[in-house]
Parts: sequence; C-alpha cells; structure tokens
Amino acid sequence: MSKALNQISRSPFTRRIEGGKLPRRFTQPTFTMYNGRIDPVEHVSHFNQRMAVHSKNEALMCKMFLSSLGPMAMRWFDGLGGSSIDSFKELTRAFGSHFVTCCRVPRPLDSLLCMTMREGETLKTYSDKYWAIFNEIDGNFDDIAIRTFKVGLPVEHDLRKSLTRKPARSVRQLIDRIDEYKRVEEYQQ
Repeated sequence: MSKALNQISRSPFTRRIEGGKLPRRFTQPTFTMYNGRIDPVEHVSHFNQRMAVHSKNEALMCKMFLSSLGPMAMRWFDGLGGSSIDSFKELTRAFGSHFVTCCRVPRPLDSLLCMTMREGETLKTYSDKYWAIFNEIDGNFDDIAIRTFKVGLPVEHDLRKSLTRKPARSVRQLIDRIDEYKRVEEYQQ
C-alpha cells in the first residue's frame, strides 16, 4: 500500500505546470466524467469546450482535466511518471494513447449502400435506422444519402415512386418528404 501511495503522491506534472498561476475568480465548470468506455477524443473535445476561455492557461487546463477523470482514468493518471507532463497537449496525447481502444471508429460509406427496407418494416423504423448510420459516417455525403435512401426502398413504395418523379435536392427536402409519408403511414395503421 505504501508503494501505491508513494506513486500517487508524486506528480506527473513538471514544475512549470505545478507552479502555474490559477485565475483568481475561477469557477470550475461541470465536466462529464471519463469512465474509460467512451471515445477519449470526444471527452477531450467536451473538456476543451467547457474550458475554452482558459485554453491558454496550461497549468489550469492540466489541473482541471483531472477533475474530469473517473476512477479508471485516475488510476492511469496516477501511473504516469514523475515530471513527465509539461503541457496540456502532452497530457491529452498520453490520455488518448492510453484509451485509444475506446476511440469511435466512423462507419464506412458503404454502410449506407447496403441499407434496405425489409418486408413488413415501417418507413419510420427504416428511416430511423438509416439516419442513425448516416450520422456515424464522417464526411459530407448528402447527395449519396439522398440516392441510397431512395434505392433502399422497395420499388413499389409510394415514397420511392415520388422521389423518382421529383428527386429531393437536399437532405432537408428528403427528410420533409419522408415525414409526409410517415404521417400517411401512421394514419393508415
């Protein structure tokens, strides 16, 4: 136990960070606690947004980052070598490297290409699944989304026929048309 206590009493921050001045009237924001299961990049991004006003204060950024770490991440932090962290960038790099297995991997574009509406599936269910996958793809593929949504509908579906006659020119137009047909579908049930 004394070895563990010695380890956590030794700061991984350099003297520059440890001795850094903190603002006088600083009010700590509320942070989402990192539990070791979510994307570390998203966690750092959320932290940066909450601390944006203080982003130039390295000492404050480093010290406050600890307030966003849950027990698992604190064990990682406590295991860092003494005086091994001299900047917020170094801290977040080490954090990201350690929790890299939790990084969100964007879905490939071809995930949309294989989406089809199953027999007996409602338009609402199909569109909910479609947009959930669409939102997991990085990049701007609105034109492909418009086409692949239509192609995923059965040939005899009224919405597909409508989109063939008068194609949607934007995702917003497509969503509006889907909503119209969902209302009709709900009314008929």
